[in-house]
Amino acid sequence: MQVTVSARHGHLDEATQAQLKEKGEKLLHFFNRLTQIEITVDLHREHTNKIKVEVLAHAEHKHEFVGRDEHEELLPAFNKACDHVKQQIKHYKEKIQDHRRDPAHGDGAS
Repeated sequence: MQVTVSARHGHLDEATQAQLKEKGEKLLHFFNRLTQIEITVDLHREHTNKIKVEVLAHAEHKHEFVGRDEHEELLPAFNKACDHVKQQIKHYKEKIQDHRRDPAHGDGAS
């Protein structure tokens, strides 16, 4: 599994990149079929004076989970974006598990 951290309109120091990678890897606890996680930090503070963070998690079978958020500080924006991805993963897993447990499927009952 590969985690990449990139920055637009600026530079992130090594400690911050390592911290974001470490936190990004925690998404594997929720779904172990993730193949790649891309974290993009947009440091360009236009009119809103906020940092934008996008977390893209690629999984097997061409599934993608995307979380975006913006905040004045980097870590709160990253945490909220990760929360969005976690919620999408949980919803996806529930959808798959409910499909398998649906009593109307396969037993001939109508």
